[in-house]
Amino acid sequence: MFENSTLLITGGTGSFGNAVLKRFLNTNIKEIRIFSRDEKKQHDMRVQINNPKIKFYIGDVRDYNSIKFALKGVNFVFHAAALKQVPSCEFYPLEAVKTNVLGTENVLNAAINQNVDKVICLSTDKAVYPINAMGISKALMEKIMVAKSRISGRTTIIGTRYGNVMASRGSVIPLFFDQIMNQHDITITNPEMTRFMMTLEDAVDLVLYAFANGNSGDIFVQKSPASTIIQLANALKKIYKSTVDVKIIGTRHAEKLYETLLAKEEMLHADDLGEYYRVPADNRDLNYNKYFSEGSINSTEVEDYHSHNTRRLNENELISLLNSIGFIK
Repeated sequence: MFENSTLLITGGTGSFGNAVLKRFLNTNIKEIRIFSRDEKKQHDMRVQINNPKIKFYIGDVRDYNSIKFALKGVNFVFHAAALKQVPSCEFYPLEAVKTNVLGTENVLNAAINQNVDKVICLSTDKAVYPINAMGISKALMEKIMVAKSRISGRTTIIGTRYGNVMASRGSVIPLFFDQIMNQHDITITNPEMTRFMMTLEDAVDLVLYAFANGNSGDIFVQKSPASTIIQLANALKKIYKSTVDVKIIGTRHAEKLYETLLAKEEMLHADDLGEYYRVPADNRDLNYNKYFSEGSINSTEVEDYHSHNTRRLNENELISLLNSIGFIK
């Protein structure tokens, strides 16, 4: 599929971008373009990887012309550029809108203009029943993605939705690791809080699956096991033979008890593909009779798909998974 083709990764210097980049470098792809606004991270990546297949473009998804220029001659796009930190988006919600919503609009408009074959947009569990600015901006991003997919012509636009990715930048595993290494208490907001345990390799698998199997407007979710936060902290203590205490500090502002990857309204018409769920686009038009005079399937028997009702890892499984991700030292 990617033979002699060009891939552009927005936000390519982040955790997702790096993981996607490393997987694609092992294929017969012609060129990978890293598009981001951080010249220092691009320089570090250029020196570390030192591969002529990689080309670097300084720009910002907020600037339509910069992304349009970078997309000239591109076949595939993985759109990972975003403001992702919940607290910073709470304090600066308009900045989240500019990057996550308007930035996505720019990427998709430029991709359509440049006749890109496929675009994969990265979303998050926080877009489902959003309670914070980051999740609201990502939910709007998904709506833009689906709306654009209806009029995108030859450009296929697909969404992928993730929970927290293990050991990604800003996530809880690096925090717990630093606390253990510095002999500080491990700080937990709520011990019963659950999170999906998805590796970066799983995340890249989902991208590749979406590239190969997605129709325009689809959203893909990977089925993943989960763990409580207290179980995760104890597993890391066991790996490092640490005796530090666990301190309960209370739920942070705008933090959810569990991650929801599919709302029950989506589960009603989602396709179960074994390891993945596929949510096809709602392609109704503005014929309002369909909304007001035609009902839908009764949803009372259907549950959301979330980290409280997915398969729960036991301690040994969690330790094995933690040892496999390459972060554990």
